[in-house]
Amino acid sequence: MRLFRHEVRTQQLLFWRNKESAVFVFVFPPLLYLLLGAVYSGRIGGFPAADALLVGLVGYGCANTAFAGLAITLVIRREGGVLKRMRATPLPPATYLAAVLTSTLFIFVLQLLVTMTLGVVLYGASGPRNWLGLGCAVLLGVAAFAGLGFGAAALIRSSEGASAVVNLIVLPMAFLSGSFGPTRGYPAFLQAISDVLPLTYLIRILRVVYLGGGSFWSQPRGIVIVLAWGVVGLLIASRRFGWEPRER
Repeated sequence: MRLFRHEVRTQQLLFWRNKESAVFVFVFPPLLYLLLGAVYSGRIGGFPAADALLVGLVGYGCANTAFAGLAITLVIRREGGVLKRMRATPLPPATYLAAVLTSTLFIFVLQLLVTMTLGVVLYGASGPRNWLGLGCAVLLGVAAFAGLGFGAAALIRSSEGASAVVNLIVLPMAFLSGSFGPTRGYPAFLQAISDVLPLTYLIRILRVVYLGGGSFWSQPRGIVIVLAWGVVGLLIASRRFGWEPRER
């Protein structure tokens, strides 16, 4: 436990010292919310625009932090030889990965609180109607997208291409899933793609607990689909994840 706590603290120091990473992972979702909140007004889907947009940006922030941020970090550390050197230390690999995941969860929760505060103070958002359900949805989203992040890190070979690859996945997924606004007017083929994406179901769960005050467990199909994506990522990582640099 002492090693775990020490490693979590180390991961936090590494994250906040890297200003470029902090801007991309932590600042970008709240910044997008500020911009979208200034554009949209009135109601979206029967709810105040400030709250509806907040739900979408919470979902996007989860994917951006737990999937994109984690995948990019692991690839860069692997190709830079950091992971290889880590294997030579007394720190168990499982403890290291658990500390990275815990640090990621902490960063996202802090980002979530900042985004909600901006919504309440600047745009009059009402805040979540079900705090417990929101907490469960956050844990589900971070776990699932972190699993996908581990899987993506196992497949991406180049540190130079890591950012491009994950953004090519995250940004279209966010648009198709409704993170940045309503999707009712999208063509049928885009809605069909949206119906298989994990972020779509995470946002639906967030809408139920955040906007409607419903139970987290009232969305069993969405929970299963989000978890299934995370499991797929972990299965890929279990077969392909490596600690040695791949670039030649």
